Amino acid sequence: MEFNFTVTGGDFISAGHASSEVKKVLQKLNVDPKITRRIVVALYEAEVNIVAHAYSGTIKASIDTEKITLVLDDEGPGIPSIEQAMQEGFSTASEKVREMGFGAGMGLPNMSKNADELNITSDVNKGTRVEIITWLNNKAKA
Repeated sequence: MEFNFTVTGGDFISAGHASSEVKKVLQKLNVDPKITRRIVVALYEAEVNIVAHAYSGTIKASIDTEKITLVLDDEGPGIPSIEQAMQEGFSTASEKVREMGFGAGMGLPNMSKNADELNITSDVNKGTRVEIITWLNNKAKA
């Protein structure tokens, strides 16, 4: 089962649409609520990062009997230091984004805490790819 979403940079009104839709599907599939919550938290954080930092992006959610794989690709400034960006509280969000209540520097750390596998690659001035894998059968962090 596969779902695709488009994300527009700066569109905070629509932020969270993909995570909400994925949550509905996981609930219909009777995925453990604790696992569903972890997936939705990680996806929401990743989705908001596209809205806050990139010009545009896509989200691909692939669900099979064992796991959900989320792949988020964006066109944006990229992440100069993924290691630094993984530190709680580190943020490059604009003042405008912070005034809206986003940009606290918890996005990547929260993704890491809620994913069983998190892979991030980024090219400065091109964009970022985030891959989040979560097992549906309590294999890992549930």
